[in-house]
Amino acid sequence: MVSTLRHPQSFFTTAPQPCPYLPGRLERKVIADLAVPDADALHSRLSRVGFRRSHTLAYAPVCETCAACIPIRIPVTQFAPDRTQRRTVRHNADLAARIIPPTATQEQYDLFARYQDARHAEGDMADMNAAEYRSMVEDTTVQTMLVEFRTPARQLMAVSLVDRLEDGLSAVYSFYEPDAPQRSLGSFAILSLIKETEQLGLPYLYLGYWIRQSPKMAYKARYHPAEILSHGTWHTLDTANPPADDPRTFE
Repeated sequence: MVSTLRHPQSFFTTAPQPCPYLPGRLERKVIADLAVPDADALHSRLSRVGFRRSHTLAYAPVCETCAACIPIRIPVTQFAPDRTQRRTVRHNADLAARIIPPTATQEQYDLFARYQDARHAEGDMADMNAAEYRSMVEDTTVQTMLVEFRTPARQLMAVSLVDRLEDGLSAVYSFYEPDAPQRSLGSFAILSLIKETEQLGLPYLYLGYWIRQSPKMAYKARYHPAEILSHGTWHTLDTANPPADDPRTFE
């Protein structure tokens, strides 16, 4: 793979392995090290061309026969919540959001473990122990924060791990109380991050990859208008006419 990113950086590709989202397919990623000088600037630049962060690495899919993972972001000043999303905000009006440094706690991990058991028991993260959770939260070389959502009685209901970019916020990972489905806490976390991004005067909330064929990832298209990166350009997602493929171009 050839990169024309204007930053001295080495890229590496992983060996093919089973895709966690689409059964019967293989995934392969290109990896960049973020443990470098000016890591924030590099992270921002890579995010704009479709990369995501995990620990001190940035990655993007480069699967040989599949392009289902499509980068997606929300232009927050244009976002218009639908009736269901407005109802979700009302149902969670009692929750207080607090931004804190990326420091893991036992309370967070207990919620994370319950969430994984209830929602992603077969996933790669279901067996993460407390030390691995701490690494996920704290191993970062870029501007990272946690957003905790609590009830008036101080019960922790949801947590979002978030990176700050030059042009927005990037929602790295969120988890929430699985025994409160009526609250739609996953949606509420995204809606809250959209609001926070706008309050910071930043234009975009990056949501990672939209995978139309995956029930776990298709929900991201519900936030209108969304933008997707296709053929090297960000443009408004038309769910009625989604892209058939997405040859990635890194600029």
